[in-house]
Amino acid sequence: MKEASFYEKKDEKDLQCHLCRHNCVITEGGRGICGVRENSGGTLYTLVYGLPCASHVDPIEKKPLFHFYPGSRAFSIATAGCNFQCLHCQNHDISQLPREQKRIFGEKMTPEDVVAAAVELHCVSISYTYTEPTIFFEYACDIARLAREKGIANNFVTNGYIEEAPLRAIRPFLDGANIDLKSFSESFYRRNCKAELSKVLDTIRLYKELGIWIELTTLVIPGHNDGEDELRSIARFIAGELGAETPWHVSAFYPTYKLIDVKRTSPKVLERARMIGFEEGLRYVYEGNVPGCDGENTYCYNCRKVVIGRSGYTIAEYNMKGGACKFCGSIIDGVGL
Repeated sequence: MKEASFYEKKDEKDLQCHLCRHNCVITEGGRGICGVRENSGGTLYTLVYGLPCASHVDPIEKKPLFHFYPGSRAFSIATAGCNFQCLHCQNHDISQLPREQKRIFGEKMTPEDVVAAAVELHCVSISYTYTEPTIFFEYACDIARLAREKGIANNFVTNGYIEEAPLRAIRPFLDGANIDLKSFSESFYRRNCKAELSKVLDTIRLYKELGIWIELTTLVIPGHNDGEDELRSIARFIAGELGAETPWHVSAFYPTYKLIDVKRTSPKVLERARMIGFEEGLRYVYEGNVPGCDGENTYCYNCRKVVIGRSGYTIAEYNMKGGACKFCGSIIDGVGL
């Protein structure tokens, strides 16, 4: 175990964790909502430092990050645990295990090991993903610092619930993030995730303020968050507060975990969501989990020609030069294009 960061003592027995926006008060012998931060003898420990439960090489498009070193490889890493309890979690077997079964597993891997593997496997970036990177913050921060020294970029795939102080602390080493904006409804977040929408929006605004490249993802769940008014509200928030250059990924839902009785997302609903994004002024809107559709491609917002053509996670066409559209010269927003 390693002592955690960002916590304070409330009294002789209780500690308060300030890593994420739950700000859990943790009694002696107890753990936070994430299931991986424990109060032992009046000290808060992280139980997952150096203990990843998953490590793989992925195309960066899988995150999904379409404007962050497109076509590159990302060394992806996660530990068990999560500070959300999403009913539709596709990785619930690792994210919810510490909370539901009080069980943590993984293979020992030091930050030096992770960075060495990323270098050996020719990865342009390291992705902290699969579960929620906030809950293994200390581990991620140490890896990211070493990665930066080796010229490797870092990105979070996150639910957007990290507190302000830790996000500012890791900012010098964090280059990009895909943030879930799961809904624009407080009741959805309370019911489906055991979290608060307003706190997610505050975090997203902070990412933007700090100059971290961000892309947002909304998993469109039939009957839960697929109404046109809600989708339009999300698009307006992105365009109005983050900027038209912020990519929005609208992804298809497949029945899983505790939402197995909900049907799959219709391709027509995703197509409409994408059009709503464009109608609200966004430059880049993508359809996810439906390989082979036009909604996977990056189009120049000026001349509307394909600048990056995709088939699943594979780059099939690349019509850019020096970060600009090859056809009309417009600069395409992003990092490492």
